[in-house]
Amino acid sequence: MPVNRRVLNIFLLMAGFCLFYWNCSFRPDPDFAKDVAPLIHKHCTPCHSPGGAAPFSLRTYAEVSAKARMIALVTRSGYMPPWPADRHYSSFQNEKTLTEQEIELLQLWYKAGSLPGDTAALKMPDTNAFRSVLGTPDMVIDLQPVTVAPDKRDRFYVLKIPYSIPEPRFVRAVEFVPGRPAYTHHVNGHYLRFSDETDPFAGSRLADTESPGFLTQFEALSLKNRDGSTPERVHSAVNYLPGAFGVRYPAGIGGFVMGRKGAFVANDIHYGPSAIPFTDSSKLYIYFSKQAPERPSYELMMGTNGVSEIVPPLQVPPGTISRHSSRLSIYNDISILTVNPHMHLIGTRFKAYALKPNGDTVKLIHIPRWQFRWQYFYTYKNPVKVPKGSVLVVEAEFDNTAMNPFNPFDPPRHIGERLDRGGASMRTTDEMLQFIITYMPYRKGDETIDLTKP
Repeated sequence: MPVNRRVLNIFLLMAGFCLFYWNCSFRPDPDFAKDVAPLIHKHCTPCHSPGGAAPFSLRTYAEVSAKARMIALVTRSGYMPPWPADRHYSSFQNEKTLTEQEIELLQLWYKAGSLPGDTAALKMPDTNAFRSVLGTPDMVIDLQPVTVAPDKRDRFYVLKIPYSIPEPRFVRAVEFVPGRPAYTHHVNGHYLRFSDETDPFAGSRLADTESPGFLTQFEALSLKNRDGSTPERVHSAVNYLPGAFGVRYPAGIGGFVMGRKGAFVANDIHYGPSAIPFTDSSKLYIYFSKQAPERPSYELMMGTNGVSEIVPPLQVPPGTISRHSSRLSIYNDISILTVNPHMHLIGTRFKAYALKPNGDTVKLIHIPRWQFRWQYFYTYKNPVKVPKGSVLVVEAEFDNTAMNPFNPFDPPRHIGERLDRGGASMRTTDEMLQFIITYMPYRKGDETIDLTKP
């Protein structure tokens, strides 16, 4: 007897519906220990831990379940985990993002009652102080403690950090690890190398390098060798921003030679305003390499304190929204490794790209919703070639209106780039527009180098 095709289709449709209903009805609800904790500990706990950069901890079931509704909301909206860069514009390493399946899992967990599961068998993540994102260091240098008063003012320090090692070493990376990450806004530092006459790396002794201490900006820039010459200086040898990943390139790329004696100079340690007194004892983690840096890396800084001007000048009257740009011509082929956009509180949008001589665009980074607290060093998965004759372009928007919830003044005041002792003020309530590029001279095949495998 022939089968009626219409009846068969209806039967198959009903069977599929029943199977779907059975799966939904009998699928176990997600629980914290088995399903949710791995996501939270990977994406949230590194900042949301005691003493971390985030305002509350997310380690235990009690802490996470108390915030279950908020977690479901901010992950569904894309507000958390924080990854300001537009993933559809350019791609980077270590992107802090969740898949649609992971987002849906968090929604289901909350709606099902935030079940704990077997939390007794759950292994807690390491949230001890001085956690590294690069692994176990080869050398640790303790910084001189800094005591900050509870006067709700920005604090800036310049600190000389001397060291001594038995023999010169090749350095692959230097990581600043804050003792009080909730208050440490940023650190910019360089390295000074000197040596005695037996050192195969030429140079002469730096006067009083062995003594740590606080310096003025003028003193930091004026440090000399004992014979009066200028010591070798490696700019941006160490940098830090809250939430930023330490950067370590594959062997042979970047890095520098660290002499037997020398000093790091944190020429800008910035602590944000605090209502409580505290003392910060931070550290430098040093990572050595057996291989000499075959491909040295270099740095370009556009905009504030950089090599390209801001047009129009970065001055934003109260009650206005303004747009500014900066351009820089490139005269040699380069391979970009890492980029770091930087603005302050009233910045709202940031975009950087390169215009090639043939008119094509090399997309570098786009941040459609700027957040002052989430500023990263964005490292590409592969070097990005920018050919000679290209023009690097930075475009940014600033909102100095009362509608901007991050405006530091109520009512709004004039905010802009303000000169201070020969350079722009770095106070949080002033404004900056910077784009820092780490690059190396281009070689054929650079586009295929895997920067994710150090």
